[in-house]
Amino acid sequence: MGQEHDAPVLAVDIGGTKLAAALVDPEGRITHYDRTATPADPDPRVLWRTLESLLDKLLAEAGCPQPAGVGVGCGGPMRWPSGEVSPLNIPAWRDFPLRRRLRARHPDLPVRVHNDAICVAVGEHWRGAGRGYDNVLGMVVSTGVGGGLVLGGRLIDGASGNAGHIGHVVVDPQGPPCECGGRGCLEAVARGPGLVAWAQRQGWRPGQTGVSGVELAEDARLGHPVAGAALQRAGRALGVAIASAMHLCDLEVVAIGGGLAQCGPLLFDPLQEALREHARMEFARRVQVVPAALGQTAGLVGAAALILAGDRYWNAD
Repeated sequence: MGQEHDAPVLAVDIGGTKLAAALVDPEGRITHYDRTATPADPDPRVLWRTLESLLDKLLAEAGCPQPAGVGVGCGGPMRWPSGEVSPLNIPAWRDFPLRRRLRARHPDLPVRVHNDAICVAVGEHWRGAGRGYDNVLGMVVSTGVGGGLVLGGRLIDGASGNAGHIGHVVVDPQGPPCECGGRGCLEAVARGPGLVAWAQRQGWRPGQTGVSGVELAEDARLGHPVAGAALQRAGRALGVAIASAMHLCDLEVVAIGGGLAQCGPLLFDPLQEALREHARMEFARRVQVVPAALGQTAGLVGAAALILAGDRYWNAD
């Protein structure tokens, strides 16, 4: 399955704290990159103008007036594939017609918009830790927990574009309430803010405001028992969820990205322990669970792959 284009693709990653854009060549290499803070202004036009300015600046500096296409990863929920987005962490955009706006801006180019966690999964399968394998789950464990699923070498979208959303697999029916309205979802247990809140209830930095998962991980590395227990709790929840996904999908590789994936053995040791306990079928024991290889660029590389390798990663139009 070959690449569709020779020119670079304009890739965009839209998040709650930053807007990032890059030109990605047909081999998946980022040749030009820029970013800016996501404005907190509630006016949706301010955010759109900020994004337009970022793209104009990047294309001008690269001397690339006409890329091969535009690929975008954006937080959800969204209507897919039409690309009306309502990112939970960007209140200014509700049912914002992102794909239509980008098509109007680039009328002669293919424009493809998908969930940001799915773009991370695509990037890891195309050029990262899942390269060379046909059955891969890519995950993001950060402010939320999301994922994307590649089976038989192709991205699986599902009925609404949400296949692979492992964050809402239930790992503890009696566990904490989830923002989705359920209880005991992986995201409710393992997302960074949830871990911080749990640790504070157990006596880690009680009463402090504004503390982050990064600080929790730093204290865990320094040996703080509650911080360490929080990461163990997250790792075990991830292991339980991955065991379920493994039995359902017969995976070869699970690549985990996002901030918490940087915690190393503090997260991965309890994950592997729980996986050994719950993945008991022989075929399920073969899965490799590894940190994502592309780091913070995975989402941009995956967004570009929606264009550059659309035969595998874009099934909508």
